[in-house]
Amino acid sequence: MQRRSPRSFKNVVMFVLAAFVLAPTGAPSAVAQEPAPAAAATPAPQTAIAARSDSQSDADIRTRIRSIFLEVSGLRNVGVRVSAGVVTLTGTVPGAVDVDRAEAIAGRVAGVVTVQNELERDLKVDSNLTPALGKFGDDVRGIVRGLPLVGVALAIGLLVGALGYLLASFGGLWRRITPNMFLAELLATLVRFIFVVLGIVAGLEVLGATALLGAVLGGAGVIGIAIGFAVRDTVDNYVSSLMLSLRQPFRANDHVVIEGQEGRVVRLTSRATILMTLDGNHLRIPNATVFKAVILNYTRNPERRFDFELGIDADDDPVDGMAVGLQAIRDLDFVLDAPAASAIIRDVGDSNIVLRFFGWVNQSRTDYLKGRSLALDAAKRALESNGFALPEPIYRLRFDQGAAVPTQSASDAPTAKPPRTPVSRQRIEHDAAPDAHIAKLVDEERAETKGGDLLDDKRPVE
Repeated sequence: MQRRSPRSFKNVVMFVLAAFVLAPTGAPSAVAQEPAPAAAATPAPQTAIAARSDSQSDADIRTRIRSIFLEVSGLRNVGVRVSAGVVTLTGTVPGAVDVDRAEAIAGRVAGVVTVQNELERDLKVDSNLTPALGKFGDDVRGIVRGLPLVGVALAIGLLVGALGYLLASFGGLWRRITPNMFLAELLATLVRFIFVVLGIVAGLEVLGATALLGAVLGGAGVIGIAIGFAVRDTVDNYVSSLMLSLRQPFRANDHVVIEGQEGRVVRLTSRATILMTLDGNHLRIPNATVFKAVILNYTRNPERRFDFELGIDADDDPVDGMAVGLQAIRDLDFVLDAPAASAIIRDVGDSNIVLRFFGWVNQSRTDYLKGRSLALDAAKRALESNGFALPEPIYRLRFDQGAAVPTQSASDAPTAKPPRTPVSRQRIEHDAAPDAHIAKLVDEERAETKGGDLLDDKRPVE
C-alpha cells in the first residue's frame, strides 16, 4: 500500500468537516427559497472536482499545458503554475485574442479545477510589429503563389464574357428574332449580362470561391434596389420608350400635338420623341411624358373641320344670311362637298345676330389656317354684297343735363383713307395649298440620320 502524504490527508479531513457543517443548513434554506424561474436556470453540471490532488498530478498538468503552449505561436512565453488543480497563467502575449485562447486551452486539460488568467498584452513595438510584418509577408507570398491560378480564372472569365459580347454584336440575328429594334438591343444587352455573370461564376469556380458568389449577388441586389430608387425617373423613361416602340402611336412626319406642344414627328429615340415645331425648331419631349400624354394627331385623318363666326344686323334675316354665307363657302374649290358645309345661329346679341359657319378641308391638299381664312373672307364679302350689314357694337351714351355736348369741327374730321389697290384673288386662292417646307425639312433630317429611330413603318399603328 502506498503511504498517503500528510497534505492529502489534511485535505480529506477539511473536506469532510466542511460537508458536515454545511449539510444541516443547506436543506432548510433550499426549502424556504422559492423555485428559480426557468430563465435563470443553473448551467449544465460540469465534471466533478476530484477529492484528492497531489503534486504529481499538478506537475503532469503543468507539463501538458506547457507542451501545448510551446506548439502555439504567441503562447510560447506564457508562464504556468499549478497548485491543487488551479492553473495560474502569467506573462505577456502579443494580442488580446491570445489571452482568451491561452485560458481556453488550459481549461480543457483534464484535472484542471479553474484557471487564473494573469496574462497581459505585450505593448512593445517590436513585439507587435514583428508578427504583423511576418503575417503580411506570409500573405504576400500566398498571393504570389496563387497568381497563376488567379490568372487562369481571370482568363476564363474574360473569355466567357467576350463570347457574350461577340454574340450580342450580331445585330441582324436579334432583329430577325424580334422585328422591333429597341427589343433587339434589349435582348443583346441581356445576352451580354448573362455571359458576364457566367464568366464570373466560372472564374470563382476555378478559384474555389463559389461561396463568395452568393454574397456578391446579394450585395449587388441591395445596391440595385438603391440605384433603382435613385434613377426611378430614368427607368420610367426607359420602360416608356419600350412601350412606345411596341405601340407605334404615330408615324414619322405626322402633325401632332403632345402636351400642348405642336409639330411634326422627326423620330422616336430610346430617350425622347423629337418634334420639329411649325417654326422650324427642334423639340425634345421625354418618352415618359409622351407615353402618359394625350396625343392629338392631325395627319391620321386628313379631313379637318374649320369654323368661324360672323355677326349680322339684328334687323336682317339670319336664315337668309346663313344661306348666302354657305353658298360662298361651298363655291370655294378646296372646301369638301362631303362632309358638307353647315351653319347655325349661335347667339342673338344686343346689336347683332351671331352666325357660326362650318366647313371641311383636306389637309393633304389645303392648309388648314389658310383655308379657314379664305372661307371667312368669302362669306364676309358675300354677306356684304347681298345687303347684310356687319354692325359694330352699339353703345348708348347718356349726357347729364346742363353739360356741354362735345362737337367736332369739319377740320377735325379724319382724313379719308386712299383707295386700296385690288389684289388678284386667284393668286390668294392658290396660297391655300399646304406649306410643305417643314415636312421637307423633316424628311431631309431623317435621311441624314437614319439610325436610332424606333418608328417602324412596317409595324401597325396603335
